[in-house]
Amino acid sequence: MTSDSNAAPAPGPGPSPEHHLPLSGRRIALGITGSIAAYKAADLCSKLRQAGADVEVIMTPAATEFITPLTFKSLTGRDVVVDMFAASEAEAHVEVARRADALVIAPATANCLASLAHGQAPDMVTLTALATAAPVLVAPAMDNQMWEHPATRANVAILRERGVDFVGPTEGRLATGRMGPGRLAEPPDIVAHLRALLGQRDGDLVGRHVVVSAGPTQEPVDPVRFVGNRSTGKMGFAIAEAARDRGAEVTLVAGPVSLPHQPGICRIDVTNVAEMLAALETATSKSDAIIMAAAPADFRPASAADQKIKKEASDQSLQIELVRNPDIIATLPGGGVRVGFAAETHNIERYAVEKLAAKRLDFIVANDVTAEGSGFGTETNQVIIFHGDGRKEVFPLLSKYEVGHLILDRVLAHLHAAN
Repeated sequence: MTSDSNAAPAPGPGPSPEHHLPLSGRRIALGITGSIAAYKAADLCSKLRQAGADVEVIMTPAATEFITPLTFKSLTGRDVVVDMFAASEAEAHVEVARRADALVIAPATANCLASLAHGQAPDMVTLTALATAAPVLVAPAMDNQMWEHPATRANVAILRERGVDFVGPTEGRLATGRMGPGRLAEPPDIVAHLRALLGQRDGDLVGRHVVVSAGPTQEPVDPVRFVGNRSTGKMGFAIAEAARDRGAEVTLVAGPVSLPHQPGICRIDVTNVAEMLAALETATSKSDAIIMAAAPADFRPASAADQKIKKEASDQSLQIELVRNPDIIATLPGGGVRVGFAAETHNIERYAVEKLAAKRLDFIVANDVTAEGSGFGTETNQVIIFHGDGRKEVFPLLSKYEVGHLILDRVLAHLHAAN
């Protein structure tokens, strides 16, 4: 296994169906109460469906003043329950509550929080909350004065003590025109919190600590220039999200990227190789796995100028001496299951197998960054996994999130074997 084979091996198995979408097979009850932010619940419902969830919507009568049940019936293909006595299903609040893997209340008004805190059930949403044993995620939305009122703060404290999870509210311009806390969290953030919540409940990586590195590094030439590469961090972030969704404690060490922070992930931002190595040495001291998806710079300038290097009229060239950076994954002493990446442009198999041994990896994920859909900045990747025992798995073009689950499936197999 030292050079590329002329005949490509058969593709390895793709990700399990449950990994194709982050909420595939999950039954989510979506409760909507009477807030102007109820219009955002339609987007939230759509995003839950796109993530693979089977969504059942329950609404308070006040919520129907802001948005119609027909909107949600169109999005889910299910009848929307508003009035318990007019529901097509006997004791609908109990049946929806029993079916649900989670109850999300978004938006949740101050009145809803008060009812939940004190065990009152004036509507279908609070009735369902009382009847369910599933985890409850609440996304409040109200005027900032209502959110900051001592009664509301006390109700939130009671609910947190009982195990209710909260997402938001965020700060910004409110319906009244005021600025302050009280805005409904954005639908993608609510979905991300839900994914983390469900993963912590029954994921197969619960109790495991997974460390992931992502993105490039920047080695300074002067205060405005650096040596770096085209990595965007998307692959590493996708792996971190997949690990979080499976219940792992996730530490993400990220180089300079423009990707937003994801809920449920401990993110450490670094700039250069020295900082990334130091952060990973600390993070992997008690980790179950290290997945080195970052693309740290192999070389750095021998010295960086304190001030911007100016271009003089007589200058026709600039000489910069480069020195080798430490190899991060080869330098790290342990970390548990060790996974590396080989982003190559040619001789993929040869270089990947060489790195597999040199860096003391359990397996390495290789890809051709010049291939369509598989390079930097794409939403997809096509990878080959080389194992320490000589096995080789070739996969079709998949989303980076799916590739993340492929990697974690094999990490989990190594962890089980070690036990």
